[in-house]
Amino acid sequence: MSAVLAGGAPRALPWVAATITRTQACTPRLRSIFLRAPTAPHVAGQHLDVRLTAADGYHARRPYSIASAPGAAETELLVESLPGGEVSPWFVDVAAPGDTFEVKGPLGGVFLWRPEDRGPLLLAGGGSGIAPLLSMVRERAARAPGMPTLLLYSVRRFEEAAYPEELDALERADPALRVVIATTRGPAERPGDHEGRFDERAVAEQLARWGHSPLRALVCGPTAFVEAVTGTLLGAGVPASRILAERFGGSAAAA
Repeated sequence: MSAVLAGGAPRALPWVAATITRTQACTPRLRSIFLRAPTAPHVAGQHLDVRLTAADGYHARRPYSIASAPGAAETELLVESLPGGEVSPWFVDVAAPGDTFEVKGPLGGVFLWRPEDRGPLLLAGGGSGIAPLLSMVRERAARAPGMPTLLLYSVRRFEEAAYPEELDALERADPALRVVIATTRGPAERPGDHEGRFDERAVAEQLARWGHSPLRALVCGPTAFVEAVTGTLLGAGVPASRILAERFGGSAAAA
């Protein structure tokens, strides 16, 4: 995403200082980082580029999807601790309120959802791929309640699911929202959840139970997870033009 000058020429967004306001442990490996920064409002699905600078001037840069709803007082990034990572261990193990770093954004102009995009809406997230989908679910709750929505969320074990209580509350408050959490290495914990991977058969079963054909389908997670879900959607007759996917490395086993 670039700013646009009056004459129409694009201008790259600058790096700006961000200040951590609070942090919150979500799971043993995921931590929410809440911050304030002089950035433009985001659209659900966008991300920030984050830059940390070492004492010797070395820069480490990573993108993190925004989990907070557009217009929230604080911007929330959901960070997963990755072994050997340059950036994530600092956020998960060290960062504290008052710490500062640099961000650029919001960025991303394709993997987006706005209430005016309408529904039915299907969201599928594997592991930390839930982050941009949380922004969408929260935006939907605020601005498009009653829109038929199915959220498929895959984790290894239930205790690794981010914000299950919030998702439960949103689901109870709106019968048009259905949340299914799949656990690939542990038992299902809630009625209606799925034990095992969201493979072709499992996704097809969830679509049949839901009873809708998605007008928008957004899938985010490790490559294997994204390919399995998008392949099933295509096989179920969902046009490719309705499917948006965002994939990343790491945590492949979470799907």
